[in-house]
Amino acid sequence: MEHFDKEFCLEVWGPIACFTRPELKVERVSYDVITPSAARAIFEAIFWKPAIRWQVTKIEVLNPIKWTSIRRNEVGAVASKPVFIEEKRQQKNTLMLQDVRYRIWAKLEFIPVSKRAESKNPLIDKEEKDFLRKDENPGKYNAMFERRASKGQCFNQPYLGTRECSASFRLINPEQEELSAPYNDSRDLGLMLYDIDFDGNVNKPDAMFYHAIMENGVINVPPRDSEEVLK
Repeated sequence: MEHFDKEFCLEVWGPIACFTRPELKVERVSYDVITPSAARAIFEAIFWKPAIRWQVTKIEVLNPIKWTSIRRNEVGAVASKPVFIEEKRQQKNTLMLQDVRYRIWAKLEFIPVSKRAESKNPLIDKEEKDFLRKDENPGKYNAMFERRASKGQCFNQPYLGTRECSASFRLINPEQEELSAPYNDSRDLGLMLYDIDFDGNVNKPDAMFYHAIMENGVINVPPRDSEEVLK
């Protein structure tokens, strides 16, 4: 069956966001903009099935990049036994983004039954493959996402980096509305977290990075299997 991966666009915003840099572990510091993995997670919060995967293609920054600092108390111990909080209390600072708004473009990539079946169990019999293949209709997944996103439905609340940073979203139809220009800012964002690779070893996944560059408020995201993505 021939099919084409359809690209969708979401406008996403929130009062605060924190896309934590993995190299800074003691005190949390956010990247300047949303990471591809955080953007993918927003699409998956709205709609995900084993038959699909999301590939973020472009991120448009709509608001100026602004920062805010939050200091809070945390407990520096694992609560496997009773903990006296006053003895384990730690004050930590978090450097977060403030008043963020993005336009995120992503392709809904359909995974054929043959690939899904072989990746799960190479010995799966032909009858079971044929049974699964009868329901192989990429268009229905596109329609399901459009319906859910247009109604504001989601399986879990989307967030901007950390769960305390709730995100609002709306589905955009570029053919039916005029899009505002991204924020006019260009900068080299350096090496940025791309995603986490669980394909090799589920118990010890690999971090993936890429060199992010923003030109006139637009960041083009390379495909997952591109040479630009480093492991």
